[in-house]
Amino acid sequence: MRLSSVLLSLAFLSVGCAHVSKTPVQSVKFDDVVITGDLELEKLNDEELFAAATSFYAAEDWAQAARYFSRICDFHPNSKHRRLALYNAGLSFEKLKAWEEAYAKFLELSDPAKGTGDTLDAAFRVAEVLYHMERFPDAVEVLRVLSDRTDLSVDKRIEARTQQGICELEGGDLDGAERTLRSVLTMYNEHPDKDLIDEYFPGQAQFFVGEIFRLRYESIVLDANKSTEKLAEDLEYKSELLLSSQGHYLRAIRLGNGYWATAAGQRIGQLYENMYDHMANAPAPADLSQEEQDVYRAELRKKIRVLIAKAITVYERTLEAAERIGSRSPFVEETRASLKRMKELLLAEAKAEEEAPPPPAPPPAPTKGKGKPNS
Repeated sequence: MRLSSVLLSLAFLSVGCAHVSKTPVQSVKFDDVVITGDLELEKLNDEELFAAATSFYAAEDWAQAARYFSRICDFHPNSKHRRLALYNAGLSFEKLKAWEEAYAKFLELSDPAKGTGDTLDAAFRVAEVLYHMERFPDAVEVLRVLSDRTDLSVDKRIEARTQQGICELEGGDLDGAERTLRSVLTMYNEHPDKDLIDEYFPGQAQFFVGEIFRLRYESIVLDANKSTEKLAEDLEYKSELLLSSQGHYLRAIRLGNGYWATAAGQRIGQLYENMYDHMANAPAPADLSQEEQDVYRAELRKKIRVLIAKAITVYERTLEAAERIGSRSPFVEETRASLKRMKELLLAEAKAEEEAPPPPAPPPAPTKGKGKPNS
């Protein structure tokens, strides 16, 4: 419907006088205003809207499903379908990555402190949407309320606390994330009946503890401008962090969830690949002589070939496991591409070693003299 421009005329009338004031007329003109409505849906009642929305949802037509469910939410406040329409509209908007719209729908239904059923599910969805909106502190608060609820099943509390730890990690709080995720693993390990717990979330928690150590490992830069002694210390610490990260990834594999086992295997191979990149591209320590640097590079080449071989082995085992369980996660494709790359690199390294001149022999150790003893 279009509203025509409105002309307001103000005339000042004299009070107690018989004549009209000569004050000039003032006019204010407003721009045209267009009011739009969904005329196609106006003629449908809530039952018809819900039936159509459900069909669109089943057909994965998320835009139409969101449109029809939202119509119920906005124009039929007393409909018996409104609660489900709110939830399904939120899910439809999620599929469309329309995070603000999804958040508004879930928030109206959510009750993280006391909710059950759809109000509890909506609280988890609120946290998920906040994560995608990168509002990590807000997501952490919702999930903390959920994870602290003693009336929830251990499965739900583990789910909430795992997601809390991931949001803390994404928000940059590595230490807080590690504490939260380790508390998940403690809760899981101490529970007397693990069959009641879906291994997905403990596997995810263990994987992300590995991620924390991987981030710490990657933060250590091998700086050739440092002394040989200091560089050796950094390399040793970096290696310790690699092994710690690998240990957590291996534990994630042992928990048995196919998705996170595949992800963990891919990450272990990536660790060795990353260590290779660091060592292969780092210049020799600056305080070594030219001859010592040549010896250093020759020895380094032997070490990095071992790293390539380890990465290849891990990638191959990860792909074998993924094929055995039928995993189709993005980590599988990443692993396949990484395996191809590392095999090509190993061949290139072998060829380069064949063509390289032999390294200089280290100088002989000094021998003790056989002269006369001091008098």
